[in-house]
Amino acid sequence: MTPIVLGALSAFLFGAMTVFVRIGLRTGVAPEAGTLFTILPALAVTAVVTVVRGEWDLASAWPFLLAGLLAPGVSQILFTFAVRDAGASRASVTVGTAPLFAVAIALVFLDEPLVAGLVLGAGLIVAGGILLASDRARPEHFRRIGLVYALVATLAFATRDSLIRWLGTEAAHVDPGTAAFATMLTGTLAAALFVLWSRPSFMRRAFVAFTPAGLCYGLSYVLLFEAFYRGRVSVVSPIVATESLWGVLLSWLVLRKSENVDARLVAGAALVVAGGVVIGLYR
Repeated sequence: MTPIVLGALSAFLFGAMTVFVRIGLRTGVAPEAGTLFTILPALAVTAVVTVVRGEWDLASAWPFLLAGLLAPGVSQILFTFAVRDAGASRASVTVGTAPLFAVAIALVFLDEPLVAGLVLGAGLIVAGGILLASDRARPEHFRRIGLVYALVATLAFATRDSLIRWLGTEAAHVDPGTAAFATMLTGTLAAALFVLWSRPSFMRRAFVAFTPAGLCYGLSYVLLFEAFYRGRVSVVSPIVATESLWGVLLSWLVLRKSENVDARLVAGAALVVAGGVVIGLYR
């Protein structure tokens, strides 16, 4: 499979995961439990892929073990709260701003050059964010704190990517399956510790409610790593950035009126994705 197809499938599955998380939360399961039972099936998926392919070199994957504490660890916990409070579609659009944060981190800490394309992409993302912030057709369950959770989760995503890039020379020879499994392993540990601390209820119900989200998440993660290992970042990143549009489209198709997806939200998502595409092309 080509990097473009792999990236497109990864983006679609991430959007589907977001919708399944929203559906799971409707059962009354606490976000803490939902996070754990989203990451656990994803861990199982990456473990199966790693075993089947004979890729099992965790000692060399230590940068990914560290990165996994940020994402999917901290980021997925915050993202689940974001979906609960802001809805699947609006959380998806917010997470689509990750390239803006990644560029800012790279400029400040990795001494990457600032070029006109990055400024244009950043401007498009900011314009999309303004449309999202000015959205008035919000669902009944909407709480503004959800967008804050989503923004902090996005910062964790972007920091994870920069951390991997900074430490990448140490783990450049690690197979994509092992890299995906390593991040999921420490992400699961972070989610489990959070559950032990918060002691949420409905743990058994969470397993049933969030397994579909976890399976989508695990497959998305494996395909994401495969895409980045097989193709250039400038090719894959713009494709993966479409996950925001998939989140909005699938929310409109599956969740219908409960998400109140209107033209302003779709336009905001389109601008955010366009900004991510421009940044991906110029990085």
